[in-house]
Amino acid sequence: MNFELKTLDLTLVAREKADALLVLVDEHFKPSTDALSALIAQALRSDDFSAKTGRLLHSYRPAEAAAKRLVLVGAGDGSAKQVRAAVTAAVQALKANRCQRVAVHLGALTHTSDAAVTGAMLAVADASYVFTTTKPKAEARSLTHITLGVANAATHQSALLHGKGLFAGIELAKEWANRPANHATPSHLAAAAQALGKPTKFKTEVLGPKEVARLGMGAFMAVAKGSEEPLRFIVMRYDGAAKTVAPTVLVGKGITFDTGGISIKPAGEMDEMKFDMSGAASVLGVFRALAELRPAINVVGLIPACENMPDGRAVKPGDVVTSMSGQTIEILNTDAEGRLVLCDALTYAERFKPRAVIDIATLTGACVVALGAVRTGLFSVSDALAQALQDAGEAAHDPCWRLPLDDEYAEGLKSNFADVANIAGRMAGAVTAAKFLQRFTAQFDWAHLDIAGTSWKSGAAKGATGRPVALLVHYLLAQAQTASTPKASAGETPSKAGGRAKSGGQGGAAPTRAAGASRRAASKPAPR
Repeated sequence: MNFELKTLDLTLVAREKADALLVLVDEHFKPSTDALSALIAQALRSDDFSAKTGRLLHSYRPAEAAAKRLVLVGAGDGSAKQVRAAVTAAVQALKANRCQRVAVHLGALTHTSDAAVTGAMLAVADASYVFTTTKPKAEARSLTHITLGVANAATHQSALLHGKGLFAGIELAKEWANRPANHATPSHLAAAAQALGKPTKFKTEVLGPKEVARLGMGAFMAVAKGSEEPLRFIVMRYDGAAKTVAPTVLVGKGITFDTGGISIKPAGEMDEMKFDMSGAASVLGVFRALAELRPAINVVGLIPACENMPDGRAVKPGDVVTSMSGQTIEILNTDAEGRLVLCDALTYAERFKPRAVIDIATLTGACVVALGAVRTGLFSVSDALAQALQDAGEAAHDPCWRLPLDDEYAEGLKSNFADVANIAGRMAGAVTAAKFLQRFTAQFDWAHLDIAGTSWKSGAAKGATGRPVALLVHYLLAQAQTASTPKASAGETPSKAGGRAKSGGQGGAAPTRAAGASRRAASKPAPR
């Protein structure tokens, strides 16, 4: 999809030739003397149209514009969030028209921020997205060219570049998360990572079963035992800063299909367990965005990829395995496999002496119950890291919510036969899963993002969302900007400058709007 930014007022945008012209109108709209302004003012006076977010008024071959279709779009208060919702509604309404060229005019808004420009781009991309990889007869996305009209294009060039990078990353994450498991095996993921690095300066290394065995990744190997598909451990490196700059490490859970193993899941909606590698897909997406944006930061991506299958060789409930860290783990439930592959990857991350490590995983159905589909679950013992991720999520409209990590939650993980059990009881399942991972993070600042509720949608809209690529990219760009700040202006205490500020991790109650946002936890197989 090609995005173009132009300086346009209502007079100029009316001359743009397109299949559709979307004019966003906020609640502070003031008409000028041009014909399009007069039409908008008349529609507002007659109550045929309002600036309420998502309100639409269609016109076919209007006399006031050169476009075949004119759509007036209510944008509420004109904020970036409202702009994104408004554009989404308008593009979805145009889907049946198979438009190829669309002009989106933001210049009539009282104020257009960079965030609104980027949000409009991502809204167009998301609303027009079509998965066609395994649908050879399906019609691909028809929308190919987007013109964004703003009051001054020169002031929004960085927003345009940022939007293009996010678009590329989110689309790649959706592509791989949406692929059926037989089209997204661990080997396929490894090949995708290697292909992503070829036209860039990425360094990609792929380790197979023998290399992983030599590393002593007993927990990771245990999960992969029941599958005919060989495991892959993928290591990606983006070196945008000096070698002396400590990298940020992203660890993406790559369970390419999760049957639950011997602790097998119910059959209903088990097909959605192809999305259990959404964490891995998000890491691929972030690296795709880095290739476009080229920030001055070092990033490592780790993807432990395998299937969780109930073969005769599969690990059994009650088995004890030894992780790379040397800690022994009693596997009480083979469907709690995500934490097993992640714990070895977290131990591997130590060798990079990272500034921070963030793991991304469709880890628990309990997180879906807690936060629904609105906010990603966030866990961290570092106040600074948690706050930075929360800020990035708000800026990216890809929000997360911090949940607690009190030591008392780890009581249920005690085992009579190993250093730790891989599950606790039913209560606070998302927290106890995070407490398990925390045992393997003593050497670095760490955060865990549980994306079980936010990485895909069920029902008629079934498909990957591409989250939390936007959150992670915003976070990394902010870190790059902080790293480039002169030392004289960066005299924070360690807790504010990215150091580890210990806390009980109390994040407060989940937002009211998250309650009841999703009912799918009751019917879908829970990712672990």
